[in-house]
Amino acid sequence: MDNLFNRKYIVQGLFIVVSLILLGTLFYIQVFSDKYFLSAESNVLRKLYTFPARGVILDRNEKILVQNEPVYDLMVIPNDVKEFDTLALCGIIGIDTIKFKKNFKKALNQSRYQPSIFEKQLSVSIYQSLSEKLYRFPGFFVQSRTIRQYPDSIAGHFLGYIKEVSPTDIERSEGYYRPGDYIGKTGVEKAYETALRGERGVVNMLYDAHNVPKGSYAEGKFDTSAVSGEQLISSLDVRIQKLGEELLKNKVGSIVAIEPATGEILAFVSSPGYDPNLMVGRQQGNNYMDLLKNPNRVLNIRPIQGYYSPGSSFKPLDALIGLQEGVIDENTTFNCPGYFRVGNHTTKCEHVDGNIALRRGLARSCNTYACYVFQKLLTQKKFNRNQQVAYDYWQKKVKLWGLGDTLGIDLPGERKGRLYDASYYSKKYSKYWGYSTVISLAIGQGEMDATPLQMANIMAAIANKGYYIKPHLVKSIGKDHVIRKEYLKKNYVGVDAAHFGPVIDGMQEAVNSPWGTALASRIDGIIMCGKTGTVQNPRGKNHSVFIGFAPRDNPKIAIAVIVENAGYGGTYAAPIASYITEKYLKDSIPPNRRGGVEWMKKQVILPALPKPKVKTKAALIDSAKKADSLKKSINAVEPKKVIDKKND
Repeated sequence: MDNLFNRKYIVQGLFIVVSLILLGTLFYIQVFSDKYFLSAESNVLRKLYTFPARGVILDRNEKILVQNEPVYDLMVIPNDVKEFDTLALCGIIGIDTIKFKKNFKKALNQSRYQPSIFEKQLSVSIYQSLSEKLYRFPGFFVQSRTIRQYPDSIAGHFLGYIKEVSPTDIERSEGYYRPGDYIGKTGVEKAYETALRGERGVVNMLYDAHNVPKGSYAEGKFDTSAVSGEQLISSLDVRIQKLGEELLKNKVGSIVAIEPATGEILAFVSSPGYDPNLMVGRQQGNNYMDLLKNPNRVLNIRPIQGYYSPGSSFKPLDALIGLQEGVIDENTTFNCPGYFRVGNHTTKCEHVDGNIALRRGLARSCNTYACYVFQKLLTQKKFNRNQQVAYDYWQKKVKLWGLGDTLGIDLPGERKGRLYDASYYSKKYSKYWGYSTVISLAIGQGEMDATPLQMANIMAAIANKGYYIKPHLVKSIGKDHVIRKEYLKKNYVGVDAAHFGPVIDGMQEAVNSPWGTALASRIDGIIMCGKTGTVQNPRGKNHSVFIGFAPRDNPKIAIAVIVENAGYGGTYAAPIASYITEKYLKDSIPPNRRGGVEWMKKQVILPALPKPKVKTKAALIDSAKKADSLKKSINAVEPKKVIDKKND
C-alpha cells in the first residue's frame, strides 16, 4: 500500500513540474521575449524593407545631374490572397487581367509565403488611389522606393542607368541583393555602385485584419534605418556638356574635354545620345529595345569604345619622340614634292610644300615631313639595321602616351585601342618587313586605332609638357570629398619639357596663321593650339577630327572632337571644338559667332544605311522551286497532317 501511495504522489509531482515548466515558458514567450513573436510568420506582422535613396550626382559646379523621386512597388504574399475584385485592382494600377495572371504566377513561383513584387514603380497618384482601397485586396501591400530623375536630360552615356538585379547579380553580391532590388548597370551608376546604393533598412509593420497598416511593431524597437548613398561630385561641366550634345545632334561622333592639370573630364559626349529619363520607369524595357534597334548604335559609348585612326592628330606626338631621340631638331628641313616615296610605296601629301621644317610642317599638316621623321626614328644606328627591334622601341615610346592600352577611366567598358608590336608584323609578313611596310603609321593611319578619350589625353600631356593625370569622371565622393590617390599621380610620357616649345608653336600656327589647317578653331582673345585630322574611313566618307588645347599658357582645357563621315577636320570638328572651348573659358559665345553655332546644330551628317537586298528574278524563281520541293517532301512523309491542315 505504501508503495502505491508513494508512486501516486511521484506521478502527480512530475505532472505538476512539467505543467509549471510549460506555463513558465509560455509566459516568458508571451510577456518577456518579443523575438519569438517577431520570428513567427504572423498574418499581422510583416518585414518591410526600406530602400535608401541612391546618392545624388552633381556636376563640377554642384548643379544636379541626377536626383531621386518616390515610387511605390505593389507587393503580394500569394498565400495570404483571398477572393477579391480582380478588375478593380487592375483598373487602379493600370494593367489588364492577362498581365495580372502573369504577375501573380511569377510571384507564386518565387514563393507562396514570402512577399515579392507584383507591379513595380507605381506613381504617387496611383499610390494615393490604391492606398484608400488597399483593405479590399488581402495579401497585397505597398513598399516605397525611389527612382532616378534627370533634370537636364543629358549625359546618358556618362551617367548610365540602373535596372532590376538579375540572378547573376544576386549570386555575385554574396547575399546583399534580393529579387526586386536595383543595381547600376552602366556608366557611373555601375562604376560607383557600392558608394551610390546606400544600405537597406527593415520595418516590422503591424497590419490589422483588414490589411490596414497600424504602425511599426514595438514602436520601432526592432527596426533598422536605411542609409542613403554617398553624394558624387562629377568632373562634368553641364554648360559645355549640353552644348556639345546640341552641336552633335543628328551626327555620329564624340567630344571629350579634359582639364589638363587634374585629368578631370569636363565634357563626355557620345552621339547619337539618348535621354536618360527613357531608362527609368515602367516603360524602361520597351524604351531600351527601341534604342537597341537604332541603326546608328545609340548605346555605344564612343568616347571610350569608338575606334578611330588618329590621322594627322598623331603627328605632334611622333615629332616629340623624334626630338627626344635627337633624330631631328626644330630646324631640321625635309623637301616635300607633294608625296613621300619609299620602295614601291607612295604616301601623298595635300600640298607641295618644298623645304619644310617642324613648325610649318605641323601647321600645314605635311604628310611628307611626318614620314621623314618616322623613317629617321626607325633607321637609327643604335638598332644595327634591325628594324623589328627599332619598331618595338618606337611602339613602347608611343604607348607611354596611353595608346594601345586602356587609360583606366572610372567607367566600365573602356577599350584599349590598337597598336601592334613587331611580332604581329613578323607573323604577317614573315621576317621581311621594315619601316616602309608600316609607313602609314607615321601619319596616324594603317594598323593604329585610338579612342577619342586617348586623343584628348594626348593633348592634355602636350599641354602639361610631358605628363598626364589619369582621366576621370568623378571629382570626389561623399561629404568628406574623398579623392582617389591615383588621380593625383603624374604619368610621364618620356619626353623632356624642353622639346615641347617648337611642337606647341606649330600647333599654334595651325590655328592662328594664314597657312594653318585649323583656322576654323580660332578664338578671339584666346591662343588655341590644335591639329586637324582627316581620317580615312573604308566604309564611307572620311571622318573629321580636331584635337587641341587652350589657352597656350596655363592651359585649362584639352579637347578631341570626331564627327564621322564629315570630311576635312577643319570643316566640322575644328569649329565645334572652338565653340566648346570658348563656352568653357568665357562662359558665353559672342554674338558674331552664335550664327555659326546655330548653323552647326542644324546640320545632319548621318552615315548612309545599307540598302535591303533586292532578290533578282532568278533568285525568286529558285526560292519558289525550293519551297515547292519542300512542300512535296512534306506531303510524301505526312500526307494526313497536310490534308488536315487544308481542312482547317
